[in-house]
Amino acid sequence: MRTLLRLWPFVRPVRSRLFTSVFVGVLASCTGLVIPLVLKWMVDGPVTGGDSAGVWLGGCYLLLLGGAEAGLSGLRRWLVARPLAGVEASLRNALYQRVQRLPMSFHDRWTSGQLLSRGTTDLNQIRSFLTFPLTYLVVNGATIVVGFVILLWQRWTLGLTLLIPVLVLLALCSVFEVRYLVASRQAQDHVGDLTTVVEESVLGIRIIKGFGRHRSQARAFASLARQVRTAELRKARLLAAIWAVSTALPELAIGAALVLGAVQVANGGLSAGTLVAFLSTALALRWPTESIGSLLAMSNEAAAATERYFEVMDQRTEQEGIGAAKTTRAAPGMSVAAGETTDRIARGATAPGKGGGTEPGELAFEGAEFRYPDSPQDAPAALRGVDLQVRPGETMALVGATGSGKTTLTALVPRLYDATGGRILLDGRDITSLTREELRALVAVAFEEATLFSATVAENVLMGREGLRKADLLRALEIARAHEFVSALPHGLRTQVGEQGLTLSGGQRQRLALARAVAARPRYLILDDPLSALDIRTEAMVETALRRILADTTALVVAHRPSTVLLADRVALLSQGRIAAVGTHHELLRNNAEYAALMSGNSEQFIRADGIR
Repeated sequence: MRTLLRLWPFVRPVRSRLFTSVFVGVLASCTGLVIPLVLKWMVDGPVTGGDSAGVWLGGCYLLLLGGAEAGLSGLRRWLVARPLAGVEASLRNALYQRVQRLPMSFHDRWTSGQLLSRGTTDLNQIRSFLTFPLTYLVVNGATIVVGFVILLWQRWTLGLTLLIPVLVLLALCSVFEVRYLVASRQAQDHVGDLTTVVEESVLGIRIIKGFGRHRSQARAFASLARQVRTAELRKARLLAAIWAVSTALPELAIGAALVLGAVQVANGGLSAGTLVAFLSTALALRWPTESIGSLLAMSNEAAAATERYFEVMDQRTEQEGIGAAKTTRAAPGMSVAAGETTDRIARGATAPGKGGGTEPGELAFEGAEFRYPDSPQDAPAALRGVDLQVRPGETMALVGATGSGKTTLTALVPRLYDATGGRILLDGRDITSLTREELRALVAVAFEEATLFSATVAENVLMGREGLRKADLLRALEIARAHEFVSALPHGLRTQVGEQGLTLSGGQRQRLALARAVAARPRYLILDDPLSALDIRTEAMVETALRRILADTTALVVAHRPSTVLLADRVALLSQGRIAAVGTHHELLRNNAEYAALMSGNSEQFIRADGIR
């Protein structure tokens, strides 16, 4: 109940219709309980006295009561159908928005299949609970209470015959509930794992086919499918057991009451009408009593789904981490006074020291450190004490061996990850004093792995910023040298590129990603090896166009090839998470053996295997 009550903020807007539907459901159920009383009147009165007119009148009463019960049941369903569909939509929208705002560290830990199952299967179970079990737990509970009051009023000795098995049934249901909740959670977790395998198999179908790995993938899928099957069978066994008990106990109780009642009628201690009414009431209570097990099962499935849903919703978003970041992301040894300085920066003051008097467009790292949340405590940090200043309008190339921390460093600028020590300044302001919307309006990124969405070419490029015009789109395509292949596509700018952009070549995807980065004319440009998938001719053309853009933009470029390094004004050599040297390309070639080895391709002696990303 504590878990399910967390849904209340989403249900509150439709509470009036939900409560009305519960009231109507109780009214419909109680209307059905009046029918046995009419039968008692008919048997003891018109039937016993041979009054045919009274029998017809009683039949009309029964018809009206049956029609009223059916009408009220239909009204209950109508009351909840549309509002609860809106509740499901609100839950789904809230989950999607939350996932979009969660930090990259969350997405590093969670598989997409687990998130997909929470946004689809789990939310369907929650909606089903709100539509049916929630209402009927109240309705059936009220029906059982009212029904037993009527039974005890009609004949309390026979009523106790039925009441005792129901109390036993409720005790057994409490034990069943605990076990079924565990089984439901396991089954839903296994479904999330299975969804992950399906998604990865679909997205990676080229790799699977290319390496002939369809059999191994099929075995992995079959293994997870067996786990899901085992969990579902466990649920089925538990449900079958409670169904058997919830069916057998009421049947035995009704049978015992029938025998005892018949004996009392034969002895003259009970009227036939009272026995008919008693048995009719007992039969009317059969389904509410027998359904307790299934309603509890559906409620526990919904509770497990709700728990899984709020596991995501309870994660701290990027915005919620801003306050903590301002107080905890200071360099080692930072005092209270230094913390106050950070607050001044947040209010727009200029940073002291290195940041003081900086020109617009300057990017500075001051003692920046970063450790991945999932890395072992005894492992070295990915970045340690990085001090680097990129002047306004300057292009700084980042060069280093594999695992030296280049991509990690570039990810700190747009705050895809938050630095765990030191600070990063844009225009002299600590980036933690900016909202992520403000920060990402200043910074544009293009990653080595060019990700496109299932949308048109134009939509993918214009995704870089809201409010861009067609002129900005065409300019960006020209810079990225993508206009020629785009115009050759079947529908030009309106061509759908397909999921993950797989209908395009690697070089085409990379050029569109580059166009997306430069479309909004950002003040800061972060490029992670943006030309790696281009052929030599296209690379030369893109480099020529990029020089025009980089002349007015502060840029940080991860580079692996000399041709890309030559785009930069200066080069920073990153080694084992630290800045080892800064200078021009030619200076580093002359004075730094590690840099010379990297540029010549003979860098094996400088590559570490300690797991730093």
